[in-house]
Amino acid sequence: MTRRIQTLAALVLISIGLLSCHRAPKRYPFTGLVISIDNQDQSALINGADIPGFMDAMAMSYKFKPASTLTQLAPGDSISAEVVVAEPASKSEDAVSEYWLENVKVIAHGKLPPAQPAMHVPRPGEEVPDFVLTNQSGKKISIRQYRGKILLVTFIYTRCPFPDFCPRMSANFAEVYKQLKSNPSLANTHLLSISFDPEHDTPKALRDYGFSVAPVHDAALFARWEFATPSAADLPKIADFFALTVKPDANVINHTLSTAVIGPNGQIVQWYHGGSWPVSDLINDVDSTAKLQAGGK
Repeated sequence: MTRRIQTLAALVLISIGLLSCHRAPKRYPFTGLVISIDNQDQSALINGADIPGFMDAMAMSYKFKPASTLTQLAPGDSISAEVVVAEPASKSEDAVSEYWLENVKVIAHGKLPPAQPAMHVPRPGEEVPDFVLTNQSGKKISIRQYRGKILLVTFIYTRCPFPDFCPRMSANFAEVYKQLKSNPSLANTHLLSISFDPEHDTPKALRDYGFSVAPVHDAALFARWEFATPSAADLPKIADFFALTVKPDANVINHTLSTAVIGPNGQIVQWYHGGSWPVSDLINDVDSTAKLQAGGK
């Protein structure tokens, strides 16, 4: 009996500990239109209406609880639900809010606007065009100048407020950056974060952002990890090639996520949609590419 009581007490303490990681979640009524469904990521892109007290109308990706709810939805459905937001109890830099949809109901089946032309998806072996960018030092750079290196590219904008989007991509690249010196397979690797907000992401803004997300605050950072932006005229071409959707809306930019591994020959090795990829996958891509290159010499 004593052992059973101790076990129950331990379970209660564990439960309390788990709950203490986040504050009591807040709930907001939600309505929106399902734009697309990502079964691999178990999420849906939803164009949501205003959520008073939380955020303005915008399209963004949501997870569901229970996850099986996703199987009941189709693009074009109008839904009602509750947005559940769990803010972290800790104020540390690593603590992030979690959010998801619960009590989802389909209130109308509808049709999406006429289908757009099929989106280009980067394929392994496809050569990347020689896009020209301006980096955090105000210097013109181009994709071609990284020939001979393994180039990791992701897309961000410095004002992005959603932890599962740009901050997550930058955190992942920061983890790769930490391993550049200690992992021999990364010796010939360069990181490039491209902003799709040329109006606001000036070289200074990119430089400040780089220091804010990287594990070091030293100009030497930019020798291995650069931050750059295309001109407004070139942005649609870059977004189209990398299957990146960018839709400015009021003070935010609704967007998808796109990350690519580009080989020393300037060709796509691997492309990742969304933000669910683990850092280890990128490192494995680099490792296999480096070994292939070494074997071909």
